[in-house]
Amino acid sequence: MEKQWYTISVYSENNVGLLNRISGIFLKRHINIEGLNVSKSEIEGVSKFTIVVFTTEEWTRKIVGQIEKQVEVIKAYYHIDDETIYQESALFKIKSDLLFDERQIQNIIKESNSQIVTVARDFFVISKTGRRNEIDEMHDALEPYGIMQFVRSGRIAVSKAEMPITNLLQEFQNQ
Repeated sequence: MEKQWYTISVYSENNVGLLNRISGIFLKRHINIEGLNVSKSEIEGVSKFTIVVFTTEEWTRKIVGQIEKQVEVIKAYYHIDDETIYQESALFKIKSDLLFDERQIQNIIKESNSQIVTVARDFFVISKTGRRNEIDEMHDALEPYGIMQFVRSGRIAVSKAEMPITNLLQEFQNQ
């Protein structure tokens, strides 16, 4: 089977220690978590983990099965990139003098549809939201000028198809 990017969505109760147990599932299988985001979901009292991995569908299916065995987990799903709408965010901290002395920096900002978040005496910060490859391209373009700091968020994603999690939760509540 061919490796590809998978986005795993895990809906769960918000309990201490669950993230540790979920990451242990990946550790046991020697699969690296490429991106991780945890937030509240569209359902009150339910958290959503968005986990990005680069592996085979067979391994992804096995991992999702193991995740669903965790007591606090309500339901887990996985999708390929074509089945989701997703974004990442990044911040780039650059020396301030480059903003004014290097015209190419201004071109990079404009062409990448990014924004200057703040300007201080010694540095300025650029914010970029987009797909992983867009952020990587911007990083590669800025790297020759010197990046003082760089940080990227985990993927945030919604599925293109309707997620049956809300109906599933309503069924549990009605029992």
